[in-house]
Amino acid sequence: MTVGNTAGVQAALRLQGVELRRYGRTILTEVDLEVPRGGKWVLFGPNGIGKSSLVQMMATRAFPSRGTVDVLGRRLGKTNVFSYRHLIGLSSAELARAFPPGEDPLDAVVTSLTATTGRWRDQYTEDEYAQARALMRRFGIDYLEGKAMRALSEGERTRVMLCRALMARSELLILDEPTTGLDLGGREITLRALGRIGRDDPERTVVLVTHRLEEIPRGFDHVAIMGRLEGSEADAHAAQGEGGVGEARGQHRGGGGQKAQQRQAGETTDEGRNETNQHSVLCIWEHNWGIKGRDGTRYDLCGNALERGN
Repeated sequence: MTVGNTAGVQAALRLQGVELRRYGRTILTEVDLEVPRGGKWVLFGPNGIGKSSLVQMMATRAFPSRGTVDVLGRRLGKTNVFSYRHLIGLSSAELARAFPPGEDPLDAVVTSLTATTGRWRDQYTEDEYAQARALMRRFGIDYLEGKAMRALSEGERTRVMLCRALMARSELLILDEPTTGLDLGGREITLRALGRIGRDDPERTVVLVTHRLEEIPRGFDHVAIMGRLEGSEADAHAAQGEGGVGEARGQHRGGGGQKAQQRQAGETTDEGRNETNQHSVLCIWEHNWGIKGRDGTRYDLCGNALERGN
């Protein structure tokens, strides 16, 4: 059974057997994930686990080393990504770094309509600029118009990227750590905006990436958890093969019991040393679910073993 199974429904995101390697190091491996159209999902896990690498593939800005990635019904490597990238609203620190240093934040927002980073000869209407200014005003950064991206603080860049993501006429919205660098007021504005999308926008698919439980807004009812097992325990579970470390089991509010397979993913440390005895874990659950391995071991939301089964 594939995690997040969307049988009978075209998935907004489908990753099958995905592996990602960089400079000879394995970052992710054996990742299987399906997100249905209109789904409101959270990708949750600690820093350095590989969430942003996964986001880059979901946003058509990186290609897997192995496996397949389908985004909005189009397979990476088979379809020109520029033909549909404008349908994806993305907010991430890596995207913010892709803009020319002298780019006007207003242009950084409005160019979302063409999925470009850096305005050149493209033209936009007054109505489109008015929409961009309204978004910047909503997030309290209208004063940034006319400044340069290089002069912005981390929190200001984060809010510019949020405005850009919301500016896009997107079918898929991907928000990678959307509260990074924000003060308390900016964080509350952002979480309220996400709560409205979760509640009032049933057609748009949203993936929210975070390592903070308190930042999961209302309306987001599925969580993909990336965690890590270490040492001999990880090696023992790896030997079990495709079944991974167990199953997520539980009862959704108002729904029946369900299952979700877990997958393993390799992790590379910040020092660049490939940890062969560590394995990241990807599993799917819904609010109010508990995680229990097949051997009776219970895990926390970061995939760390809490207690042994009998």
